Amino acid sequence: MATPVYSVAARTPQRGRPRDASRDDALRQAALEVMAEVGYRALTMDAVAARARAGKATIYRRWESKLDLVIDTCTHLAAENLAEPDSGSLGGDLREFLASFAAFLSGPIGKAAQALVGELPHEPELATAFRETFLIAQRDVLRRILERADARGELREDASRGMAVELAGAALIYRLMLTGDPLDLAFVDRVVEQVLLPLVAKGQ
Repeated sequence: MATPVYSVAARTPQRGRPRDASRDDALRQAALEVMAEVGYRALTMDAVAARARAGKATIYRRWESKLDLVIDTCTHLAAENLAEPDSGSLGGDLREFLASFAAFLSGPIGKAAQALVGELPHEPELATAFRETFLIAQRDVLRRILERADARGELREDASRGMAVELAGAALIYRLMLTGDPLDLAFVDRVVEQVLLPLVAKGQ
């Protein structure tokens, strides 16, 4: 049987009374906390409802499934926590963005992120949805940073933009998921100065 393809555009808002945005945030936070404890597979709407002290119907009025809930949560977290700097320099923009991303991953979302990413190879629909929302949002910010740098004349003609975008996020995820070393500003500075700028910037 073919795996259903997740489509963000295909999701339709739930009908009913107007949604309380503050309640939505509380439910998303509850989902993160439960996922950090038990992982995506064991996450249930019942557990989220219990953690948020809400009725299960309250959740289903907002999200049709736990997949919708988790992806919506990731999308909102990316929008709220990933800065899109415009400092006037490539190095400054990369450093500020990666610092915000590192703080995001090192905070309360870190354990939930590990639980979620660890499930992606086993959950094709979740993996597709994650790429179409959170991952694309993160890559788009980096691409716009590079586009602005190019407009300022900071990039080499042969700059490997795609590789820079891949490495920027991969360096942080590798440290978060595998080595367990801190995602601190010293590490961010090394990634920017020793990897990303030499890869794309003029005069490096």
